[in-house]
Amino acid sequence: MDKSEQAILDRNRHWRWWGAAAGLATGLFDAAFLARLGVGFAINGRDATLVVGGYFGLTFALLGYLVGLLAASRRRDRRAAATIQSQTEELNAARVRLAHSEKLAALGQLAAAIAHEVRNPLAVIRSAAQGLGESAIAADEESRRACAFITTEVDRLNNVITSLLAFARPPQLHPRAVGVAELLDRALLLAHEDLAAKQIHVARADRLDVPAVHADPDLLSQVLLGLLANASAAVPIGGEVALRAQAVDGAVAIEVADSGPGVPPDLREQIFQPFFTTRRSGTGLGLAIARQIIDAHGGRIEVGERAGGGARFTISLPIATGTALAA
Repeated sequence: MDKSEQAILDRNRHWRWWGAAAGLATGLFDAAFLARLGVGFAINGRDATLVVGGYFGLTFALLGYLVGLLAASRRRDRRAAATIQSQTEELNAARVRLAHSEKLAALGQLAAAIAHEVRNPLAVIRSAAQGLGESAIAADEESRRACAFITTEVDRLNNVITSLLAFARPPQLHPRAVGVAELLDRALLLAHEDLAAKQIHVARADRLDVPAVHADPDLLSQVLLGLLANASAAVPIGGEVALRAQAVDGAVAIEVADSGPGVPPDLREQIFQPFFTTRRSGTGLGLAIARQIIDAHGGRIEVGERAGGGARFTISLPIATGTALAA
């Protein structure tokens, strides 16, 4: 029996004995009060005030004990109902996780089959289209445009297959202590062309005292690059993307915010679901993969509203134990 169960039993006993004590005190008070009013109690001509007082006290004590027992029983029933409800919710959540795991397992098999059956033919198609486009005469602009279209669509399908495989396979982590500045520098370097193409201003505010995180730098750079790519697609020309890192409640929070239209509240959870997208050219797997990677690190990723409008994605990661790399 643990301490919490023992404490519950002690409280239940207290309820019963406090009820009995209260009943005994009430009975004695009533007897004394009646005697004070001049009410006499006699048995065969002898004063029976003490007997009647004791009788009242014992009767009310028994009644108080029973009331305390009933109160403790009610508390026990409510606690049992709350425990059953909590266990039922946990069981339902476990069932959902199991169904999700089974779905991912089936998706992994499907993705492997697609990669095997489709990728080789796509490579042949792309190579043929590229060759035809290069060999077409300069005057045949329509043929060159058709070949370029085929090549672009093949590349898009390859990206879809790559994303599907990445989501279906659990991420393989190679964590180490890594500075947040290193992660942001790498992600900004990779996203530089997309940001510069739309003349997006980058505001960076990572503090020098931010501790290192225990993470896989390659996978985290992938997540940050994806968030920067989404921000670049969302903001108008000349917009702003803000990066911020700080230590919060024993973890490191990295924020990627933009001045775009933002994410409506009713879609903020759905956007992390597989194959959900609001973009016609999107696969709906980018944010799902990002959450999968962050979950594997023991962290979390959330989306909210940026002050002044726009979306704000926040990644929370565990601090590298015993390490204090500057960020």
